[in-house]
Amino acid sequence: MSNNAQPVESSENILDVRELIPRERHTLIFRTFENLHPAQAFILVNDHDPKPLFYQFQAEHHGQFTWDYLEQGPEVWRVRIGRV
Repeated sequence: MSNNAQPVESSENILDVRELIPRERHTLIFRTFENLHPAQAFILVNDHDPKPLFYQFQAEHHGQFTWDYLEQGPEVWRVRIGRV
């Protein structure tokens, strides 16, 4: 067993919005974020780059969130979004 083992990501809350209609996605994503405790995170799975969502987070939750791309397309984007 390697000392460089990474934590299993499946232990994190995963929010896959690919099957939702677009108008429902941001509401669910922000509700999920609001339910996080400090230092908690969830992984957003999307079918496109959620960059507009990032800008919305900056406008509404500036300094309160983290945003880390885990996978950047071309078909699936995964972003870890956390509460500071």
